[in-house]
Amino acid sequence: MRKFIVLLIVFVAFPTNYQIFANTHFSQEPIRGIYVKAAYTNGPQFAKLLNLVKQTDLNAMVIDIKDDNGHLTFNPSKNSPYYSASQPYIKNPRGLIQTLNKNNIYPIARVVVFKDNVLALSQPNWSFKTSQGIWRNSRGDIFTNPYQKEVWDYNIGMAIEAVKVGFKEIQFDYVRFPEKFASFENSLTYTGKKDGSNRVAAVTGFVKYANQKLKSYGVKMSVDTFGNATVIPEAPGIGQNFSQIAAHVDVISAMIYPSHWTGIFGIAKPDLEPYLLVKEYAKVENSRLKKLTTPPISRPWLQDFTAAWLGKGNYKVYGKREIEDQIRALHSQGINEFLLWNAANNYTTNVDYTPE
Repeated sequence: MRKFIVLLIVFVAFPTNYQIFANTHFSQEPIRGIYVKAAYTNGPQFAKLLNLVKQTDLNAMVIDIKDDNGHLTFNPSKNSPYYSASQPYIKNPRGLIQTLNKNNIYPIARVVVFKDNVLALSQPNWSFKTSQGIWRNSRGDIFTNPYQKEVWDYNIGMAIEAVKVGFKEIQFDYVRFPEKFASFENSLTYTGKKDGSNRVAAVTGFVKYANQKLKSYGVKMSVDTFGNATVIPEAPGIGQNFSQIAAHVDVISAMIYPSHWTGIFGIAKPDLEPYLLVKEYAKVENSRLKKLTTPPISRPWLQDFTAAWLGKGNYKVYGKREIEDQIRALHSQGINEFLLWNAANNYTTNVDYTPE
């Protein structure tokens, strides 16, 4: 059973420079969470997700606050610079936080950083351009430019909107350049140098800067990274150096879904062997984190979905056993925190989230 120490929060509204210096504090119980779409924080979908957490050893929710399109997912005050970029998916953000606090559920605000159609379309010079206009990937996504400090400040400001309503941790996602960026960057026009070391410096610079800016608000800060960035020295194409990022966060959350690997650790079909894949990954991550003076908490993203797109013979249906195997693999390497990803929020039932 999870145990929490809950302290009374007193919110004082400031006209500007709103800061929270006290938060609800949770005990050292490991965080075990699920991803929740902003639109599912209301109605029967939320009731189902809330019951899942309440009735199990899960104890956290990672909720979209800046979503994959770039929208702030609730309406801030009308004088907020983010009001025009907001959508009221979360009808009552403070009420949501109150519900989570009442049920001892740790609230984490997911902020998608550099993938941002909304900001890129409103500020095209803060993005990447081709001769035909703003660059988009094959899915139609637009990325803003990680070299530009204006983009850094914009995203940190949106994170602070989440702090204002009571989120206790900011989780930055898409803290990177677009995938395979180095293969097509020469066709783009943008501010910044076309070089892998400079891309790494830009991404790490944002993480360090965000950490400094958020310190006075009394919240934790976490960053999602590609699992692959952990097992190679660095991923200069997208600008991620796992060790450099980990040095400036409270929590590091690598996305280590077995379905997203090919022939790694001598495993021909990783999706078929979730325990072995996660165990071997965790060994590498531990070795890198031990080299840091003050390593962050490791809280990887695990797979609670079936990767049928891999084709027959390359995937398996993920259910209770596969999820528990991933958790057991983390435990075997001394990692006790995790997050579960299912894009549709359809999580497997009857899972033991603290398996031996």
